[in-house]
Amino acid sequence: MSYVLMQSTQASISYAGGTKTPSSILLLFLHPSSLMPGGTKCFSSFHAPNVTLFRKLGAEFVGTFILVFSATAGPIVNQKYHNAETLLGNAACSGLAVMGVILSTGHISGAHLNPSVTIAFAAFRHFPWSQVPLYITAQVLASISASFALKGVFHPFMSGGVTVPSVNHGQAFALEFIVTFILMFTIIAVATDTRAVGEMASVAIGATVLVNILVAGPTTGGSMNPIRTLGPAVAAGNYRGLWIYLVAPTLGALAGAAAYTTVKLPDNVPSNQVTDELVDPNP
Repeated sequence: MSYVLMQSTQASISYAGGTKTPSSILLLFLHPSSLMPGGTKCFSSFHAPNVTLFRKLGAEFVGTFILVFSATAGPIVNQKYHNAETLLGNAACSGLAVMGVILSTGHISGAHLNPSVTIAFAAFRHFPWSQVPLYITAQVLASISASFALKGVFHPFMSGGVTVPSVNHGQAFALEFIVTFILMFTIIAVATDTRAVGEMASVAIGATVLVNILVAGPTTGGSMNPIRTLGPAVAAGNYRGLWIYLVAPTLGALAGAAAYTTVKLPDNVPSNQVTDELVDPNP
């Protein structure tokens, strides 16, 4: 699982009289009114928040802890109380947690919450490679901490929160690749393209997580996130099929980011001025 309003040095916002390049794409999310329809800038200037790396890592740790705790607790409760949550409840636990964390920490760390997402952003120059190891370290530590907290609270039912494939490894790999592809395609669209509806980013990403778990939950657990699987696996001592959840989401995220980068509108084309190139405007 994963989910992001990432920080970007590549974002370019067009407005009347020129182009402004903020240091964080989150400005559009935090201040959707800063751009009026048609690209008109409605106030004179705004600045990207100056957030220290320590604060970013702290927010990333807390956000990932909340996500892993919530997403893993749903299936554990389902196991302990005889399917009380159901698949829809498990999916809602993850999707709603993603929405809440993006809204609460997105303006600080970007709310990556997922090593595959962090790597994909860095690969497509939306995030500095120098910070990737630190972000992934924070995510892994948060995942393991949340998982052991769950083990202490729900022991001996920790096994219910571990994502393991119920199909063969090839099918599980393909499914995790596809659902992460879908997730990353959505994330990079709403998080890096200033023409997307930025204020709805958390809803779009959370809803995508929910739908993907409804699709993949019964077969792979719908992880989409290496640390969603790694932390619970360590706490429960169950590493079956772990490599699938480390490799497939990362490749799927890279493919999803590449796909959106390919179809993304050129920076000088406002979304409300797109025309069908196959239609002659002057017949």
